[in-house]
Amino acid sequence: MPTSSPGGVEVVTFGCRLNTYESEAMQRHAQDAGLGEVVIVNTCAVTAEATRQARQSIRRIAREKPGARIVVTGCAAQVEPETFAAMPEVSQVVGNHEKMKAETWAGMRDFGVGASERVLVNDIMAVKETAVHLIDGMRGRTRAFVQVQNGCDHRCTFCIIPYGRGNSRSVPMGAVVDQVRTLVEHGSREVVLTGVDITSYGKDLPGEPKLGTLVKGLLRHVPELERLRISSIDSVEADDDLFDVIASDGRLMPHLHLSLQAGDDMILKRMKRRHLRQDAIAFCEQVKRLRPDMVFGADIIAGFPTETEEMFARSLDIVEECSLTHLHVFPFSPRPGTPAARMPQVARDVVKDRARRLREKGEAALLKHLREEVGARRNVLIESNQLGRTEGFTLVRFAQAVTPGEIVPVTIAGHDGKELLAA
Repeated sequence: MPTSSPGGVEVVTFGCRLNTYESEAMQRHAQDAGLGEVVIVNTCAVTAEATRQARQSIRRIAREKPGARIVVTGCAAQVEPETFAAMPEVSQVVGNHEKMKAETWAGMRDFGVGASERVLVNDIMAVKETAVHLIDGMRGRTRAFVQVQNGCDHRCTFCIIPYGRGNSRSVPMGAVVDQVRTLVEHGSREVVLTGVDITSYGKDLPGEPKLGTLVKGLLRHVPELERLRISSIDSVEADDDLFDVIASDGRLMPHLHLSLQAGDDMILKRMKRRHLRQDAIAFCEQVKRLRPDMVFGADIIAGFPTETEEMFARSLDIVEECSLTHLHVFPFSPRPGTPAARMPQVARDVVKDRARRLREKGEAALLKHLREEVGARRNVLIESNQLGRTEGFTLVRFAQAVTPGEIVPVTIAGHDGKELLAA
C-alpha cells in the first residue's frame, strides 16, 4: 500500500500492479489540475477483506489528516459506490473509467460538489476501449509498468473484478511500442507489461494479435529495452509466439506469475477456470524445457467452497509439480455478488489453517530456490541503495550501498531465508 505525496496530492494504493500504474496517472492528473490537500484512495475488490481494509484506511487517513479531502476510486468503489459514498470521511467516489480522465480531476478543482455529484461512477461494461495514460509520471523509474490491457471477459465464480473493470479491451500495439520507447529514452531499464487479463490481449484489435505478437514486436522495435517482464498470465491462453520469444530472447526475463488458483480439477471447474491440473503442469514443463532458468510464481486460493482435505492436498502438491517459487496465497473469503459466495462454505478455521499450510509450502519452495541460487552469477537490477532483483525476480541484498537503476553482475554468496545475499 505505497503512499506518495509530491505536490500535495497523496495516493494510497491497494491491490494489483495495474492499480500502481493507474495511481501514477491519477496523481499527475490531480497535480496538473492544481489540487492540493487531497488523498486519493485507489481500492481493490479482489476479496471482501480488501474492501474492508480500504474502509479502515479511509478512517485512519481522516483521523491523521483532518483537513484533507478524500477521493475514493478503484475496483471496490466501482462495484460498491454506495458503501463509500455513505462514509462521512469521503468527499467523492470516482469510477474506474472516470479516474483515468484528466477532465475528472480538473472538474474537482473547486470541490463545489453537491450530494448528487459526490458519486461519479458510470457503467463500466459500456466502456469499449482503453488507452495509454500519462507516460510522464512513469519516466525515470528503474522499473516501469505499462498497461496493455484492461478488463476481463471471463467469469470465474469467485471474482468480482470484471464488474469493477469491465470487459477486456486492449491498447493498440503501436501505442504500446511508442510508450515503451519513450520510457526507455527517459531512463527505464526494465518494463513490466500489466493488465487485468493480459493473455487475452488483442482479441478486440484489428487482426486479433496475441500477447506473444505484442512481446515480439516490442523487443524488435525497441532494441534499446534491456529487460521486459510480463506481470501475470493465464497459461491456457499462451500462444506460439509467446513460447517462441521465451525460448529465443533473453531480454524477456525468466519469471512468469501464473493464475493457477487451485490444483484440483473439481475445484477448478467450480471456480469456472479454463484449465485443468494437467494443463498447468504441462505448461510449466514446456516452458522449463524452453527456458531452464525460468522461475514461476502463482496465485492459489485456500479453502474454496466445497474443498475437501483431499482436494486441498492436490493444491499443496502442485507447488512442487509446477516448480513454483513465489507463492501468493489467498484464504478464500466470500465476495457478495459472486456465485462462489452462494456455494457451501468451508469453515473459517479450516480455511485459515489451509492458507497457513500453503504459505509454509511456499516458504519451503522459496528456500529451496534460494539455496540453488548460491554460487550463481546473476545480473541484478538495483531498486534501492541496498536491494535489487535478479532476472528471475528474486530479491538480492547488498552489504554496501549501490546505485539505483544500475544493472550489476554479481555472484550470489548466500541467503538469509528470504533474500539472496550478494558477494
